[in-house]
Amino acid sequence: MTSQILRDARKYEMEMERKIAGEHRPVFHLSSRVGWMNDPNGFSFYKGEYHMFYQYHPYSPFWGPMHWGHAVSRDLLHWEHLPAALAPDMEYDRDGCFSGSAVVLPDGRHLLMYTGVSKEVQPDGSTKEVQTQCLAVGDGMDYEKYVGNPVLDKAALPEGGSKYDFRDPKLWRKQDGSYLCVTGNCTAAHDGQILLYSSPDGFRWKYEKILAANHERFGKMWECPDFFALDGKQVLITSPQDMVPQGFEYHNGNGTLCLIGSYDEASNTFVEESNQSIDYGIDFYAPQTVLAPDGRRIMIGWMQNWDTCNLHAPEIRSWFGQMSLPRELSVQNGRLFQRPVRELEAMRGQEVKYENVAFTDIIKLKGIQGRKIDMELTIRPEDEQNVYRKFAVRFAQDDKYQTSVSFRPYESIIKVDRKHSGSRRAIIHQRRCLVRDDNGSGNGRIKIRIILDNYSAEVFVNDGEYVLSATFYTDPSADGISFFADGRVVMDVVKYELA
Repeated sequence: MTSQILRDARKYEMEMERKIAGEHRPVFHLSSRVGWMNDPNGFSFYKGEYHMFYQYHPYSPFWGPMHWGHAVSRDLLHWEHLPAALAPDMEYDRDGCFSGSAVVLPDGRHLLMYTGVSKEVQPDGSTKEVQTQCLAVGDGMDYEKYVGNPVLDKAALPEGGSKYDFRDPKLWRKQDGSYLCVTGNCTAAHDGQILLYSSPDGFRWKYEKILAANHERFGKMWECPDFFALDGKQVLITSPQDMVPQGFEYHNGNGTLCLIGSYDEASNTFVEESNQSIDYGIDFYAPQTVLAPDGRRIMIGWMQNWDTCNLHAPEIRSWFGQMSLPRELSVQNGRLFQRPVRELEAMRGQEVKYENVAFTDIIKLKGIQGRKIDMELTIRPEDEQNVYRKFAVRFAQDDKYQTSVSFRPYESIIKVDRKHSGSRRAIIHQRRCLVRDDNGSGNGRIKIRIILDNYSAEVFVNDGEYVLSATFYTDPSADGISFFADGRVVMDVVKYELA
């Protein structure tokens, strides 16, 4: 039975959605129906559609008591909002329905697993959030919370595990029909760890082991884990809080971490072999993946940064938060590669193409403009013995504003920069990434693919070996694109309108 709290949320979101102008939204990135959006939840394929739930506060464009928003898509790019799926309406989740995941049960029902939050008064009168794992079962539209909730609580924690930082279950079904899930947790010293649980049926859960431990390497609490096999390797992704930069890795404080290694399923042993950031830009957090029906592993993240999420553009004040472009994942040479989902190519409209454009200083090319585009650049020096010093592409540009992506071959550094995008605050404006150059030649050759969608840019470097994401709130009328070179550059460019 639907609670009054959930009915109120559904009524409110339906009424308020009508007041948001379509031109004030992204076109093919999922944004909040109304109010606030953060982490993707329950990313799954059910009844012929992709389902995406998300952390949601419908009543305000700022974080508040968490509900689960809900949307569906057949192509991962055109999303239809459905009524909110969960609301904080039970004793064990009265202060929030936090992040979680979804699977399809053998009987055809949709099983959601999420974190329930209830505040506990401390001896000094302050409160702390006790976090437990809970279930809800539904048909793709309406969900009923399990009478046995919570299914995992403090009794299922390892020694020293915090009941206040125990969240974000990601569950999956094994080939033998049983289930596993991973959750984020931390020790009393706030050192992150990923816990593994098992279940014969998705409803009765027991603790197995600590699957991976931070040992004070990558930030503190580890949030939003995901764990899957890919290209002969095992991948663990998580979002650590309070990270300290390591060279050009892990610059976002609350950032993303990918651990690649091997996994012995018999003993549930994961052995790390390499680590890296998932996204090297400004805005990306809490990614979650789904195994598509055709076997692709597809990932979507929250395209926002916790340090800047309270700064809103006036014209889009009634909603806040959008998801990243869905990305197809692969492991190549020990690294995670990400490419825009191939479905995006079906959205390509008019093509404008130039080859072997040699230039220095600043140029513009006829037909190369727009704020909803897919643009591929191939850059090389005109003279291999005299490599250019810098290349840049500037977009969302008019006489006053611009955002840019630049590459310095001698340093092998690519940078996204939004400081001239119209921001009136001293927020994070730049992020840099060291592009691997195996022979150390600084030869100036690089491939850059830029996807723009009204208020965001996602930059895929060298066929997805690196990705940099950034949001900005420059008025959509600023649709100019220009190119800059310090030195002689030769460029191929192809641009598609997206609709």
